[in-house]
Amino acid sequence: MSGSTQNAELELYEYNPYEGRPKIEWPNGARLAFWVAPNIEFYELDPPTNPHRKPWPHPYPAVPGYSIRDYGNRVGHQRQMAVLDKYGVRGSISLSAALCEHHPEIIALCAERDWEFFSHGIYNTRYTYGLTEDQEREMIEDAMATIERAVGQRPAGYLAPALSHSNHTIDLFAEAGGRYTCDLFHDDQPTWVKTRSGKPFVSIPYSLELNDTIAYVVQKMEPRRYGEIIRRAFDQLYAEGAESGTVMCIPTHNYQVSCPHRLRAFEEALEYITGHSDVWVTTGREIAEYSLSHLQEQIGGGTESAT
Repeated sequence: MSGSTQNAELELYEYNPYEGRPKIEWPNGARLAFWVAPNIEFYELDPPTNPHRKPWPHPYPAVPGYSIRDYGNRVGHQRQMAVLDKYGVRGSISLSAALCEHHPEIIALCAERDWEFFSHGIYNTRYTYGLTEDQEREMIEDAMATIERAVGQRPAGYLAPALSHSNHTIDLFAEAGGRYTCDLFHDDQPTWVKTRSGKPFVSIPYSLELNDTIAYVVQKMEPRRYGEIIRRAFDQLYAEGAESGTVMCIPTHNYQVSCPHRLRAFEEALEYITGHSDVWVTTGREIAEYSLSHLQEQIGGGTESAT
């Protein structure tokens, strides 16, 4: 397949090889922008049927799957929050908007800490698959409005519920006022994303490789191994960041990383990362806003206005 054909299919961003890019400089000369994205989600026990995907491997009632996720919101969230507090990390929450109604106490605890809230749809058991463009627009607007009412700030970022991304998702979110996406997993630096509206929009690195659900459920890792790959990823990105700033994201779930036998591995990784100098411990929104305001040319956006 030729490069031109491949780009014609992608259309969202230009192919830009890693070596030879313009240098990215983070605030205060940091090598690496580090953010943690806790996925704080709500799963329905008996959601509406979607012919494209089943939410549970068990027939109704899917008690094992539902209850471990309930454990995450009841127990795991506060456990993870305490660890992030300890190392001065403000979470960037990938939020199921329904949590604003089901667990407003969690929203209040995060808002007190000035954590970021970005949209992860309404429920993590209601997918983009099979929706018309109008239906997806309504879902995006509903989630954004719900979060804005709860915390007083419109979400800047989006991760499609259960990663159920469509061909229209990015365009619709940009048109709703969004600034960045986590749905593209193609780079270790921010990337300018083309939208049909022409609004400035960026992809922020969000790692599936460091995602705790992928590590524990898909790859069947032991906690010590998960902690090790986080540190190795940091070492590589930190070294490369001496030449041009990189981004590292750890996506977490309060029903995975916060289980008692797993928490220490996560804490040790945070201790290691935050123990280095020249690390910008930040949020997804702050990375996106800095990229759109200061790095348009470096990330492929030319000299268009970011306003």
